[in-house]
Amino acid sequence: MKRSRREFLIQSGAALTAAAVVAGNPFRLQANPLGLPIGIQLYTVKDELPKDYDGTLAQVAAVGYREVELAGFFGKKPAEIKASLDKAGLHCGSIHIPAPDQASEAMDYAKGIGAKYVVSSVLLPKRFTPAGGKVNWDAVVTMLKSLTLDDYKSIAEECNRLGEQAKAAGLQFAYHNHNIEFKPFPGGTGYDELLRSTDPQLVKFELDCGWMSSAGHNPATYIAKYPDRYRMLHIKDFKLTSKPSYGMWPPESPEPTELGRGNIDYKPIFAAAKKAGKIEWYYVEQEPPYNDMPVLEAIKVDYEYLHKMS
Repeated sequence: MKRSRREFLIQSGAALTAAAVVAGNPFRLQANPLGLPIGIQLYTVKDELPKDYDGTLAQVAAVGYREVELAGFFGKKPAEIKASLDKAGLHCGSIHIPAPDQASEAMDYAKGIGAKYVVSSVLLPKRFTPAGGKVNWDAVVTMLKSLTLDDYKSIAEECNRLGEQAKAAGLQFAYHNHNIEFKPFPGGTGYDELLRSTDPQLVKFELDCGWMSSAGHNPATYIAKYPDRYRMLHIKDFKLTSKPSYGMWPPESPEPTELGRGNIDYKPIFAAAKKAGKIEWYYVEQEPPYNDMPVLEAIKVDYEYLHKMS
């Protein structure tokens, strides 16, 4: 269905930029490690989108990306986003929930755009959430640093609840990791608790390979151990650090870089993903800041790294 839709868009002229790329290299779309169209998490270009939404999407498509994952709506309605994606020849398979109190809104957007997954990360346990569900985000870092293994059990319960809500809406919920989930506790890690305590049918996982690797864990090992839990991958790179990182905030966070310029070897990760056979989408997501080049140049480097891995 995705392939015929994309071909229709190209043939009808709704994706002229995409057609130009394909015309220049007819094997460009097929040449990639998983045999899936290469996607990008639009968080990567979050500063460009509000300046020129359609123009930024066109530039993303011109690089060769065909799939996108949303992270924020920029004041646009679902039909407006869908029209912009169609114009650029892009397809959206998943949407990140922008904030804990926006789950219902994100699910409405997913249905309106035609996405399959709604994804959340950094869910705060109930003890951090005041009445009404509003969170003081200035205190989020402090909250995250104080998470306990019991908190992750509470987070797992919330994931199951969101999974039920997504199922009722005809969608699938997934959890996206950072590195904080891998902070070691006497009873294990928060991430392992999430895998143990979430319903496998209600909660799938989007594995952020970069963040997991930065915490000293191997994405290939997790994919091999839990092949049915993973449906999406985030592909990013960080520069080598002397010890594992469990913080998403400076100075504890690792330094981001373009794919192939950091310390993560993606060949065994993709081999494990192909063997599992469950991955539906994978997205480039480069973290800011962009120290070596502008973001629209960086996403070209990221794309070419994957394109050449075929």
